[in-house]
Amino acid sequence: MGKSFLRAMENERLEDSGFYYTLLLISGKYKVAILYTLATFEVVRFNEFKRFIKMISYKTLSATLKELEADKLIIRTEYPQIPPRVEYRLSERGRSLIPVLDAICSWGEQNRL
Repeated sequence: MGKSFLRAMENERLEDSGFYYTLLLISGKYKVAILYTLATFEVVRFNEFKRFIKMISYKTLSATLKELEADKLIIRTEYPQIPPRVEYRLSERGRSLIPVLDAICSWGEQNRL
């Protein structure tokens, strides 16, 4: 077990652990899908997300992108033109999370029932 998790359990403060913080950042139905889309395609526009993640609503996509931007996992770039163009990309912090997500995916593939 990770030292951070064990330390949190000893102090009965799971919410102070790195484990808990990481879960907060990636929890949500579509956050991991959005992060992987950006890891795969590097720069993605709003409507492209809808094509890649078909079941997500515009409202949910917008809210989730705002959360990921607030958590500094993605960078939103708006270009002043008509019609407006907005692009999203992973921040350095977001890119550093991809190996963690890869490990979770590998575990799931190996242990799927």
